[in-house]
Amino acid sequence: MYLLREAMRGLRTNRTNTLIGIITTAFTIASFGMFLLLYHNVRTIAGSLQDHVQVIIYLEDEISNEEHSNLKKTLDQESSIDTLTFVSKDQALKEFHEQFPEESYLLDGIGDNPLPASFVVTVTPHARVSDLVSELASRVKTLSGVEHVRYSRDWVERLTLFTNYLELGALSIGLILALASMTIISNTVRLAFYARRDEIEILRLIGATGAFIAIPYLIEGAVLGAVGGALSLGLLRGGFEIAKDKIHELGWVGGLQTTLDFFPIHMSGMLVLAGLILGCAGSALSIYGWMKVRT
Repeated sequence: MYLLREAMRGLRTNRTNTLIGIITTAFTIASFGMFLLLYHNVRTIAGSLQDHVQVIIYLEDEISNEEHSNLKKTLDQESSIDTLTFVSKDQALKEFHEQFPEESYLLDGIGDNPLPASFVVTVTPHARVSDLVSELASRVKTLSGVEHVRYSRDWVERLTLFTNYLELGALSIGLILALASMTIISNTVRLAFYARRDEIEILRLIGATGAFIAIPYLIEGAVLGAVGGALSLGLLRGGFEIAKDKIHELGWVGGLQTTLDFFPIHMSGMLVLAGLILGCAGSALSIYGWMKVRT
């Protein structure tokens, strides 16, 4: 309790430095949090889009019942396939008229239904990456009775590549901003050391150990980091709500504002915890530097 009271006294005594440390830490963590929030929502949207990744297998017009049955059995045994739906020629024609009523006249003068029957495949979650979808399409093309296989290859590849780059960017920016936060908190605690250097010298003279002197400053750093993390969370929440309202007003991408969401509880807690850990680390750097000078 004594060490905790000393830490709180230090924060109250150096109000200006404490306030500056909290604000700068909050903005630093908020900068990383903003990028992390973007990454979180892009991953959510990408996951939603990947749920709709489909492979369409067009069948030959002359396919026999036996070939059709064998093809269905083979596809049912594919581990990468989640659902398999058969679309007959008549059903394909009906869906074309429903989806493109203004262009339906194009098929009126052709006579027989030119649209092929098909299997519509949705892939399992683990296979919703570019290479696995491509491998599935390549295997299916060789099967008897298959005329053509279509899927949005370029779109799947670009989506996979974009999310990979975003992960790398989040990691790189996170490391840079973490170092910045540690430096800010380290300097704030170093100023507290300087302001109370006479008191520290007296403690050393009467036999106080390095740990006894250092612990209040570690607590100060942890409080600075945790409060800064909590404040950054509030800034992010306010900015997120404003951005979401703007998207709604501008009408960008129908329904996008309903897909966007803020950090879940556990991620919000992790952001505050990250601030606390960075605060402790920054204080530890100052304490280590001070001990090296003293020795």
